[in-house]
Amino acid sequence: MSSRLIAGALLLIVVTGAACNQNTRASAEAPKPVAPPRPVRVVPATQESVPRTVIVSGTLAAEEQVVLGVKVAGRLSELAVDLGTRVKKGQIVARIDPGDYRLRVEQAVAALQQARARLGLKPDGADDRVDVEQTALVRQARAVLDEAKLTRERSDRLWEQSLIARSQVDAAVAALQVAEGRYQDAIEEVRNRQAVLAQRRSELEIARQQLADTALVSPIDGAVGQRQAAVGEYLAPGAPVATLVRVHPLRLRVAVPERDAATVQVGQPVRLTVEGDATQHTGRVARLSPAIQEQNRTLTIEAEIPNERGVLRPGSFARATIVTLAAQAVVMVPASAIVTFAGIEKVITVQDGKSVERRVQTGRKDGARVEIVSGLAAGEPVVVEPGNLVGGVTVQVTR
Repeated sequence: MSSRLIAGALLLIVVTGAACNQNTRASAEAPKPVAPPRPVRVVPATQESVPRTVIVSGTLAAEEQVVLGVKVAGRLSELAVDLGTRVKKGQIVARIDPGDYRLRVEQAVAALQQARARLGLKPDGADDRVDVEQTALVRQARAVLDEAKLTRERSDRLWEQSLIARSQVDAAVAALQVAEGRYQDAIEEVRNRQAVLAQRRSELEIARQQLADTALVSPIDGAVGQRQAAVGEYLAPGAPVATLVRVHPLRLRVAVPERDAATVQVGQPVRLTVEGDATQHTGRVARLSPAIQEQNRTLTIEAEIPNERGVLRPGSFARATIVTLAAQAVVMVPASAIVTFAGIEKVITVQDGKSVERRVQTGRKDGARVEIVSGLAAGEPVVVEPGNLVGGVTVQVTR
């Protein structure tokens, strides 16, 4: 009985195992479902001629900024400008009360005329040249000297003839020495008067210059950036009256990264925009710093920006593009075709109906397009907006 049970159990196991093997083979032989091709939109990479540029930001600065100060002391009697006033070179900006300085000029003129009169010159003449021997003082001393010489000669002849005493000869000798001294003193006095005349002439020029300095004149074309005095205020020499700013042209100061410094040269065109104004302004690189700054590894450059209408203001923040190369052939693709993962950039291309990943190196971005520096040739198709698409997937190109 037990033997029959064992034999039945073994038979059941064998039958069950056979059935399982048949089911397994049937499952293995059944075809797997095939995923439909994924639709993708592709565009060809294009080769374009675009300028090579360096994008930087900086600050606009005035070409010149001058603090106008008075040269002479006095009360401010006139101030013809205010904040924002446009001025031209040579225009009178302010004026110190000239009354005291006119009196000083008149005083200097009188002193000059007096000095000319002491030399025998016409008071109102302009020629200060003097013949020393022809001045009254020297001619008088010369006449006394000549008379003393004649007296000495007569005394010597009379002494030789024993007609006068020795004391008379000695008196004649002494008189001659005194006359010679007076003659020399007369010449020195005339030269002293000539020096006084030159001094009075210089004092007159100084007085006239001080009178002219009562008018404060603009040395540049520009605009008033700050007014620092008021009419009626007493000002000491050097006191500031107004600050003038030259706004045409302006200087754009920017720092170029060291990696781009070698490509920037004097004369290259510059395009810039400022905050709050979408208008694009142009200029040119004018100056380059001779050294790279060690702190931030940048090169300081200055560009001149025309500003004839005065729409740009010094101190404004500006974004600038320096055109370092006029035209260069580059490969461009849509920015939406770039896939970035873990710092690696790539694009998805299509080959034989399947997606293929291509690692690329990108360059500049121009709006909705990106430059491909390496990894992709012009004309190769790239998938636009690939999303989570990876390589090896069957795709169907759609329009």
